[in-house]
Amino acid sequence: MSGRVPRIREDIDIDGQWVALVREGLSIAFYMRQPHELMAPAVLRALERYRQAISPRQPGWYVDSSGDWQPVDAAGEAVVRQRLLATSALVELIERPDSVTGVAFKYQGRSKAVAGFENEDRESTCALEFRLPIEFLDERGPEWIRSFAIDLGSELPWSSGHAGLSLEVGAWPRTLTPRLREVTRRHPGFDLNRLGSLSLYLGTKLRPPAWLNFLGPPVLNELGGAEGLRSRLHSPSTQVESLSQDRAVVSLGPVPEAGDLEAGDTLPAYRELARVLEPWLYAHKGSWGDLTEAEVRQWERRFL
Repeated sequence: MSGRVPRIREDIDIDGQWVALVREGLSIAFYMRQPHELMAPAVLRALERYRQAISPRQPGWYVDSSGDWQPVDAAGEAVVRQRLLATSALVELIERPDSVTGVAFKYQGRSKAVAGFENEDRESTCALEFRLPIEFLDERGPEWIRSFAIDLGSELPWSSGHAGLSLEVGAWPRTLTPRLREVTRRHPGFDLNRLGSLSLYLGTKLRPPAWLNFLGPPVLNELGGAEGLRSRLHSPSTQVESLSQDRAVVSLGPVPEAGDLEAGDTLPAYRELARVLEPWLYAHKGSWGDLTEAEVRQWERRFL
């Protein structure tokens, strides 16, 4: 199954030990236009579901207030829980502190007072991401991943979300930028998610299409609901499933695909959805990592 997915690995040798800076994998992300205070218990439950699902692998390290990695032992577990149940939250958990592995949890929860959620003109959102190793495509299968993504979002009041192939980037030295440019230009199915920027500016806008696309209010309502969206999509591989009265998931094929522009694989189902969603697509402000604003804009519009 994962033979469709090109291997994207960038390693460096640090004191005789190979460390991964970039790794291909799977990302599940949700964006919520409600204050963290209302969602904290649901986010904590989603984290526990994630931990149980990926066992025996675990995100065993967290970032402390000084930016250093600390083990999630008994004391660390108490810190993580305390942060998630606070008025606002910034939590990052990974499997190894020195290398990306495909296992990670990230959450940026913004309080009502700070984010101004009652103001429709504000762009802040609470952003949540779970990462899965690419090996899960073979070990558990794409239908398990799809069901798991839907289950993770079942209690969360998301406005939008997505799940699919993604590049996990640890450190981003300048020397890494040419490789990231090459991969993202050739394989449009790979996402490059930067949660911090998105939590500040995404608002109710949408990310570019992914394998799974979660659509909620207000965009789905403006599209005429699941039926209205379904009537605009004609690719035989596209499936629109209603999850509730105002939420739906759009699946672009049975498996996530990277595409390959050099081989003529342009991911037409992704392009069709991008054309339908174009009025609501997010436009990033400023640079992103070591990419210029113009490069980021071109990448975000890669399906148009």
